[in-house]
Order: sequence, then C-alpha cells, then structure tokens
Amino acid sequence: MKLRLSLPKSLWRWLRRRVTGDVRVRTSVLWLRARPLALFQRRLAGRKMNSGEIGAMGELIAARWLAKHGRKVLHRNYRGANRGEVDIVARHRDVLTFIEVKSRTSTAFGRPADAVGPDKQRLIQRGAMDWLRLLGNPCIKFRFDIAEVILTEGELPRVHIIENAFQMPDRSMAGR
Repeated sequence: MKLRLSLPKSLWRWLRRRVTGDVRVRTSVLWLRARPLALFQRRLAGRKMNSGEIGAMGELIAARWLAKHGRKVLHRNYRGANRGEVDIVARHRDVLTFIEVKSRTSTAFGRPADAVGPDKQRLIQRGAMDWLRLLGNPCIKFRFDIAEVILTEGELPRVHIIENAFQMPDRSMAGR
C-alpha cells in the first residue's frame, strides 16, 4: 500500500517549484546529467535550463571529455589575482594547457570559438600568467586551447578541441 499525503494540489505545485528551483538541487542534477555520452535535454529538474546552466554543463562535459582523452585536469574555473580567468587548466603530456570552454545549443550564429575575441584572450592570458606565477614561473611549455561544446536537444554533445587557438603576445604588446 502506497502512502500518499493529502495536501492540496497548490501546495504540491509550490513544493515542486521550490525543490526544482533550488540552486543546490539543480547543480547536483546538472553534475549528474553532464555526461559526454548522454543525450542532451534542455530541461533540468523540471525547468528549462538558463544560459549559465548550459555553460556550466558545457564545462563539465568538456572536463570529462578531456580526462577521458588523456589529459589531466588540474583545475576548473581558475580566477587569478589580476582579474584573469581560465575555465580549465590541464596537462597534455608535457604541455600545460589553458582551455576556454564555449558552449552553444546551435551553430546558427557561427562557431562557439568565434566568441573568443581579443578581450577574452587577454583575460585568459592574464589568468595563465597568474597560474604560472603561482608555480614560480617555471620554464615549461604552455598553450591556449578552445573547447567547443555543441549541445543539441536529443543528441549527444559534440566536443571539438582547437589546440593552440591563440598565442601569447610578444613583450612589445604586453599590457596594451
């Protein structure tokens, strides 16, 4: 025998909205659902995903894809002291990679990598310099990659990595 509370329908509706709208619940469901080999669904815990949640899901999928394909993910969402940011810091063999993740639900307005302009590149470069400063400025090879994640409803996520997408400017361009 199934026990069911006899609460008014409006209270059930309120409770459902409360639970599915809770950030902690949605974040944990997002973490469970962000798998590179699972079909993408735009609804999360009963509600449509917003752009921030789509971006977070894209970062999770990209990090899992990178780990599965032989890269060691060292850090996610690194925020540097000098207003720099890097989505994923990973090691690919003997190269330290700073990866910017761009997620889109369609390619109607171009590729996701097109959104990484000069301003965004400078932000990533500042984050990379802060990371290297934390390591004591070692003489190691590093590069900047872009991970494109295409999330189409009812399809598997597509991940495309653009290695060495942009370079560090030479010393004459630093600080401009």
